[in-house]
Amino acid sequence: QVQLVESGGGLVQAGGSLRLSCAASGGTFNRYVMGWFRQAPGKEREFVGSIGWTSGRTYYADSVKGRVTISRDNARNTMYLQMNSLKPEDTAVYYCAADQHGFHSRNSESYEYWGQGTQVTVSS
Repeated sequence: QVQLVESGGGLVQAGGSLRLSCAASGGTFNRYVMGWFRQAPGKEREFVGSIGWTSGRTYYADSVKGRVTISRDNARNTMYLQMNSLKPEDTAVYYCAADQHGFHSRNSESYEYWGQGTQVTVSS
C-alpha cells in the first residue's frame, strides 16, 4: 500500500522560504508522477506542481511559477517542494499526491494516493 507522508510545514513571514518534504513508501514509483496540491480554508484544492519520478520533468501552476521548485531524491523516495518569496495567499494545507499512471494532471482526481497534509501559514 502506497503511503505518502508530508513534513516541513510551519509559520513563516511573508518573503520567507520553506521546504516541504514528501516521503513515499509501499510502492515502486518509476512510472509515477508526484504532485503537490494545496487547499486554503473555504477554497477548493489547487494544483501547485508535479514531477515525473523518473524523468524529473516538472510542471507548475502559474500562481507559483518562479517561486517554487519541485525536486525528488529517488534514493530516498522523497519529493520536495521548495517555496521562496512566500505570500500570505500561499497559506494553505499542502498535500503531496501520487499518480501511478504517470500523467502530469492538474486535476486532483487523477491522483490515487494522498498524504495527510501539512499546514503552511504565511504571516504578513
